Amino acid sequence: MSNDPQRDARHVARMQRKKDIIDQQVAAADTERGVLLVNTGNGKGKSSAAFGVAARALGHGLKVAVVQFVKSRSDTGEEAVLGKLPGMRWHVMGEGFTWETQDPGRDAAAARAAWELAAGYLSDPGVGLVVLDEMTYAFKYQWLALEPVLAAFAARPPRQHVIVTGRGAPESLIAAADTVTEMAMVKHAFKDGVKAMPGMEF
Repeated sequence: MSNDPQRDARHVARMQRKKDIIDQQVAAADTERGVLLVNTGNGKGKSSAAFGVAARALGHGLKVAVVQFVKSRSDTGEEAVLGKLPGMRWHVMGEGFTWETQDPGRDAAAARAAWELAAGYLSDPGVGLVVLDEMTYAFKYQWLALEPVLAAFAARPPRQHVIVTGRGAPESLIAAADTVTEMAMVKHAFKDGVKAMPGMEF
């Protein structure tokens, strides 16, 4: 408490009003079902945020599947830890960044194989969370049609959660999602010549 009793009293009154509003919102949110999350935007942290939720889900005893659509490296810190935990299935299905592969046919084939694997998890009620990492690029480059993917999301088990990451999420995916976070780029060390560092970027 401060040295101003009147200011303290006003603060307590504001917080009580805020608490009443939040309590009402919490009480009104009584539906339990799986949700579709989309992490998009040009900022750093889309995949990292998804893997944080994956760790949370594992902590609650949910089975988790991660399918990576673009990344091709298997030396990431998150896979080294999460990939070995019971209940986790981790799949690196990509061929690498498109400017490295320079082979659209191979990229498309890899995306189709990743989606076939992901679709199996999306039909399994025993899997509580499916993370589709960097999937948005499969739509951008037209490796996958969006409508069948949205249909599979809609038909998944009722309690299953899905997270899709990647830049440039299409509007129909955003419309279908329950929660959408757009990560904005403010600054990035790479722009100042700092290389990707283990433990920070991978």
